[in-house]
Amino acid sequence: MSFDTLGLGDSVLSAVKDAGYTEPTPIQRDAIPIVLSGKDLLGIAQTGTGKTASFTLPMIERLSTGRARARMPRSLILEPTRELAAQVAENFETYGKNTKLTMALLIGGVSFQEQDRKLDRGVDVLIATPGRLMDHMERGKVMLNGVQILVVDEADRMLDMGFIPDIEKICKRVPFTRQTLFFSATMPPEIHKLTQDFQQAPVKIEVARKSMAADTIDQSVVYCSSKDFEKRDALRKLIKSETELTNGIVFCNRKRDVDVVAKSMLTHGFKAAPLHGDLNQRLRMETLGKFKSGEVEFLIASDVAARGLDIPAVSHVFNFDVPTVAEDYIHRIGRTGRAGLTGTAITLATRAERKYVEAIEALVKHELRQREIDGVGQDAAGTDDTPSRGRGRGGQGGPRNKSGGEKSSAGGRGGRSRGGRGRGGDKTSSAESRADKPKSDAARPEAKEASGNKPQRKDVKPTRSRREKPAKDDRSKSTSDSHMPAFLMSSSKPKSEE
Repeated sequence: MSFDTLGLGDSVLSAVKDAGYTEPTPIQRDAIPIVLSGKDLLGIAQTGTGKTASFTLPMIERLSTGRARARMPRSLILEPTRELAAQVAENFETYGKNTKLTMALLIGGVSFQEQDRKLDRGVDVLIATPGRLMDHMERGKVMLNGVQILVVDEADRMLDMGFIPDIEKICKRVPFTRQTLFFSATMPPEIHKLTQDFQQAPVKIEVARKSMAADTIDQSVVYCSSKDFEKRDALRKLIKSETELTNGIVFCNRKRDVDVVAKSMLTHGFKAAPLHGDLNQRLRMETLGKFKSGEVEFLIASDVAARGLDIPAVSHVFNFDVPTVAEDYIHRIGRTGRAGLTGTAITLATRAERKYVEAIEALVKHELRQREIDGVGQDAAGTDDTPSRGRGRGGQGGPRNKSGGEKSSAGGRGGRSRGGRGRGGDKTSSAESRADKPKSDAARPEAKEASGNKPQRKDVKPTRSRREKPAKDDRSKSTSDSHMPAFLMSSSKPKSEE
């Protein structure tokens, strides 16, 4: 089937052909005729299936006749992030180049004045993020009573980001007779209720769930240390070990880590730049432009860049952190291996993140190939049987002995040992360490015997070596000695013992 059979006009078909597309995707083939008919639509499809064109193409066709009035857009498209909104705007510019439709993009990080000027002139298509649109509505700069087509894209992502209350307010402001199009990758109960409240007998289209990644992507996992600096070092060694790497996206779970990793890579000579929601819009678009042009080779990003961004020819995706939601893994690695190209996705994981790796493997229905990189620690993949030397706490505490300490066991909370102040791992308990120390003369029977044969002067106190203590002080002696470093304790021995 070709686009010619879907009911699109010549101007739209010409633009599609110029863009290099000849056959529609499944979601486009099913959705375009329904949108052209004016019916409500509920489309369930993953990112990368071509759903953006499934609503932009028929919208351009339907809006090609008519004229917009000042501050009263004829259609409204809501997107969860600035990047997705900007990408949809690019699609409208590409497919609507043969029409006279006007468009405005309302996103944060951009001056209100320029957006106000576009709204005052009147726009046919308004593309916005919920937060910035609410700001304009509260200022009285935009009215939604002229909206004929309402599109809510990435509805499940809206739910994750807390935009559902704003979506409900916006839907109540548009006319009851509008056409409503909902698109979502999943259908949680909250989104299902939203469609019931604001759609009228929608036609449901569900594209086969693309939970498994493309076969063109080589997926693997590298287990490494959980220490931050060692993990960053492992990432650099991993990048250097890749022979076919041209560029890559490094995903982190937290915005703070995005900045730290980007700074670390810059320090070590990599052309890297951060991308996350706290950066202003101008800098974010500038960073994306540099990455697409090749000026920046590594994009260090949060999940704000994982959904919907169409960046061609990304050779590698690195997960610096394992995503806690398995579906996010699919969205992340989907940035590579696009349009039939081959790609590589490598995940750095610690032992604590192994449960997330197992969830991902259950979703993709195969195990991730485990790799080993020279110089990258493998301790996280197995069990840690190495005795602890620091102040670490072991697994379960052991029973207390009679002298007040705890019996140490492997992994348990032992008493203090002479080797350091560690609580777990060292099998020498405080009771055992006291047993190893020479007892005082008063505590030894032979010493008592020897001392009893020699008369002592009453006015002279008996002398004692520095290691001799009364039996009642044995406990405090052991405790104080355990605080001393080993080299001081060895130096404190009498010369006769050395």
